[in-house]
Amino acid sequence: MKMNRREWLAGLAGSAVWGQSTGAGRRPNVIVIVADDLGIGDVACFGASDAKTPQLDKLAADGVRFTDWHANSPVCSPSRAALLTGKYPQHCGIPEILFSRPDFNVPGLRAGEHTLASELKKAGYKTAAIGKWHLGSAKPSRPQAQGFDSFFGFYSGWTDYYSHRYYTLGGQPLFHDLWRNETEVFEDSVYQTELLAREATSFIGRQQAGAPFFVYLAFGAPHYPMMAPQKYLERFPASMDRDRRMHLAMVAAVDDAVGQVRAALEQRGLTRDTIVYFQSDNGATHEVRADHAGRPYEGGSNKPYRAWKGSLFEGGMRVPAMIAWPGTVKPRVENTALAAMDLMPTVLSAAGAPLPGDLDGVDLSALLKSGSKLAGRTLFWDYKGQSAARSDEWKLLVNYSEGLESPLVEGKWLSNLREDPRETKNYASERPEVVAKLADAIATWKAKYP
Repeated sequence: MKMNRREWLAGLAGSAVWGQSTGAGRRPNVIVIVADDLGIGDVACFGASDAKTPQLDKLAADGVRFTDWHANSPVCSPSRAALLTGKYPQHCGIPEILFSRPDFNVPGLRAGEHTLASELKKAGYKTAAIGKWHLGSAKPSRPQAQGFDSFFGFYSGWTDYYSHRYYTLGGQPLFHDLWRNETEVFEDSVYQTELLAREATSFIGRQQAGAPFFVYLAFGAPHYPMMAPQKYLERFPASMDRDRRMHLAMVAAVDDAVGQVRAALEQRGLTRDTIVYFQSDNGATHEVRADHAGRPYEGGSNKPYRAWKGSLFEGGMRVPAMIAWPGTVKPRVENTALAAMDLMPTVLSAAGAPLPGDLDGVDLSALLKSGSKLAGRTLFWDYKGQSAARSDEWKLLVNYSEGLESPLVEGKWLSNLREDPRETKNYASERPEVVAKLADAIATWKAKYP
């Protein structure tokens, strides 16, 4: 979907303001960190009183904490595709979760796709993908075919945190999946989250002074299988609900890793020269699994929002997100409704790199620098029979589900997120004109991606 004229003009204004702060010859390093199935109710600075996330809290305090940031899908593959391409998932060809297969030949991102990595690489950046990929394991879709100089991680939707094998939902190991570029590697004694942190800090330490770099650090945690070393579990009382304790322990490991990455920047004197961005790929899950004796998993939290991963209610895709660039972006809280696809044009603008002409995301430079607001914007989602459109306080759902394993309910649900952010009331009968307007907008948007 093309940007409308107001969005395009806002982007031009943002680029001008952004460029004034970078100075001649100074291009920021960029680190994009993604967590997996982390709910907005799993991070202390977003209101989780039982979570222990001091490093994420500090990152948020050092930059902009977004209270109304959305994944572009309520599930992982399309969400991550939007983040890295600046497009709606339907526009970049990954509208649903990709398979995980032992032949490592699953099509995903298309050959020649413009990604954040490919565009920064053209601009002279060294680029590294570390962690979960899940955007295609066929060769044209792999990280090094999509603009990354190097890759360390796994192609599947998840792996065991120690053996690095892909598991079925029932817990049966199927195949090993850990790679350094095209070479299979074995690190059975190292906990996945700590392993990925090690690789990221090592990459930062190897970079030449003055040469800009981009790290895409995609954690598998706190996605199942639920595993955490004892040292993280011990941070939480044994009396805590079993699922919640394990979930928060896995989040604590991610939090430590974020701190290690920022410490590596500090040691190299790169803190003020580096953009650090963090988000979850979707909301926390409620999936029923064999290892829970058929009961829903309740470790993650999307409170105070409704529903779970796989739903277009806010709990499925309103996610914790923050960005820090000390000395350039002043710390504050931002309440504008934004989406992950906005990251790519924003980062490219900060790097002084050209923006591809087919992006759906909006350059947020002016908003981040001066608080300038975006006007007249509508955001869209579509997943597994559900569609949604958001314009200001109004959000229309055409068909809806409470999560991945919940039945699809046909009909229209109109939420007023200003009056009822928990989406407990359906305003459709009270505001038929809003329903009609947003339903037409959804139909027009969907027609672009048959």
